[in-house]
Amino acid sequence: MDAAYRFMLAIQEYPVAECGEPLSPLPEAAASAGVKVFFSALPHVRGLPRLFFLRKGILEDFLAAAEEMNHRGWAIRVEDAYRTREMQKYNALRPEVFPAVLAKVRWELAGAMPGIELFRRRLAAMIAMSPKVGTHCSGSAVDVSVVSLEDGREIDRGAPYLEISEKTPMGSPFVPAEAQKTRAEITALMAWHGFRTYRFEFWHYNKGDAYDEELAGSGRPARYGPVDLDTATGAVTAINDSAAPLNSEQEIGELIARVMGIGGAERRLS
Repeated sequence: MDAAYRFMLAIQEYPVAECGEPLSPLPEAAASAGVKVFFSALPHVRGLPRLFFLRKGILEDFLAAAEEMNHRGWAIRVEDAYRTREMQKYNALRPEVFPAVLAKVRWELAGAMPGIELFRRRLAAMIAMSPKVGTHCSGSAVDVSVVSLEDGREIDRGAPYLEISEKTPMGSPFVPAEAQKTRAEITALMAWHGFRTYRFEFWHYNKGDAYDEELAGSGRPARYGPVDLDTATGAVTAINDSAAPLNSEQEIGELIARVMGIGGAERRLS
């Protein structure tokens, strides 16, 4: 978790030279290319529709990876792609995420109540706390599951999306050897088409953004940074205050108190 947090700090400072490239809708592109790709039918946070958009410059690479999956008898199921600032903000507060992270931090502290700063660090290691750190806000990242074309069953990677546990890191030693092998095969396939894995989440792949350049050690500015999207046209506008936190300490403290059932006086102590 500390390594993931240090990575997030590096991304917060990483230079970005936003290229202004538009985003394209993935479902239409996959259908036009005749590539079998599935898309999550679940609503996003706060009941918002999922926005399955990706930067135009990496769209063909994604479709090539998806087509190779098809040749293997598999299909990508895109769980998440572009996120607005609202989506990214409330993603950290989801009922399947926030309490899970809190439980892990309390386990780490032998049951003690975490301070706000420690909890923020642990939450930030799992969920991007600013648009700059969240490459979904750049339109350059996808969260994926993989399913069998034969029967639709999910290919076992040791845990389903969205797993928040010791099984979450790509190289987790807490998943069976066969699942580790499958993770490695999927990652190798995606890498062949230029997508780099975020090693702290086994479902996340990205290209052309700060994660990609930092992990490559390229020294080049990222060409894709956080943007606001016009879904009607695909046009983007760079987010100027992209390093600003999306979630305040007060919001996080109040939600910790609510999850733990702590009263007002105790809440102020946190």
